[in-house]
Parts: sequence; C-alpha cells; structure tokens
Amino acid sequence: MTQARNGEPRKAALGFRAHSGWAVMVAVGGSPSAPLVIERRRVELVNREIPGSLQPYHAAAEMKLTDAAAFLRRCSDAANAMARAAMRDALAELAERGYQAVGCAVLLAAGRPAADLAKTLASHPAIHTAEGEFFRNALKLAAESHGLAVTGIKERELFSRGAARLHIPVDELQRRAADLGKAIGPPWRQDEKLSCLAGWLVLGSP
Repeated sequence: MTQARNGEPRKAALGFRAHSGWAVMVAVGGSPSAPLVIERRRVELVNREIPGSLQPYHAAAEMKLTDAAAFLRRCSDAANAMARAAMRDALAELAERGYQAVGCAVLLAAGRPAADLAKTLASHPAIHTAEGEFFRNALKLAAESHGLAVTGIKERELFSRGAARLHIPVDELQRRAADLGKAIGPPWRQDEKLSCLAGWLVLGSP
C-alpha cells in the first residue's frame, strides 16, 4: 500500500452524479492545487429483477397509492443496499492504493420533491424530480453508513462555487476539469467531469 511520507494514508474525496438507476463516481486525490483522478466507476443502483425499478416513480404512478408506497420502499431498500456495497468496494479499492476518503459530494438538481406521495404521483414533473432525489438519497445514505460526510452541491452552481472556493476562473476550471481525465483515459464525459469537480471541491474543503 502506498502512503504519504508520514506513514498516513493520503486523502481522497468522492464525487457522484446520479441518473435513473445508476451514477458515476470519481475519486479525486492529490491536493486542492494539484488534484488527480484516482478512480472512476459506474455505480448500479437498481435490482433489475424488480420490474419498474429503473424508473420507480413512473411505475408507482400506475399503482394504487398503498401499493405504490410498498413498491417504492422495496425499490429503496434495493437501491440503498446496492449503493452501500458499491461504496464499500470503492473505499476498499482506495485503501489498497493508500488513500482514505475524507468525504463525498453528491450533485443535486434545482427542483425539490413534494413531501406528499399522492401529489408527487399526480404530476409528471414531480415524478422526475422525485426519481432524481430517490437515487441521490441512496448515495447519501450509503456514504453516511461508511462514516463519510456528504456535501450536496447544486449542479448549476458547481462551477461558480468551484471558482470561488479554489480561486480559479470558471473558464480555467472547465479546462482543468476536462484535462484531469487525460491520465485515466476515456470515457471522460460530462458525468465524469462534473463528478470530478465535485470531489475536488470536497478535497479542498477546510
């Protein structure tokens, strides 16, 4: 295991960008002034043996309310278990490389889900909002279950927050986020770039 010169594990931070049923994770190490990408992976968040679990609120909208609530609980249990397992594997991989995760960031959407299930299922925009929150929440709970502090960052604010925190102009930050993927190779799409920057911000937090 490679460690820092003082014998302690080096610090790393995780960034996540969620989609329906899966997420991208990027682990960032190094320092806030010289970050590096350590690990990149796709995290699966659905048990495909549960019909409709890829878009659980869409499926629940076709059910009676009591059945919908039970179905969503079943999907949530599966997503939470898969997220915890993925987090455990990622942290073990980092430890093998001599890194200790000090926190993680989960990118957030602009909207907020309705508190009432019936109102959510009656509105197609609310269904989309709730589904995004559903999978982001699985990642948040998984990180917390492994003792990691979780930072939520609104995606639309990511570059402005990054520029303020890291003292790097937005255009330069965009270029550096793109360049950080060169060492690890493709794929290095928008998912990876944004997840990387989210992790970088956590790495640079006081």
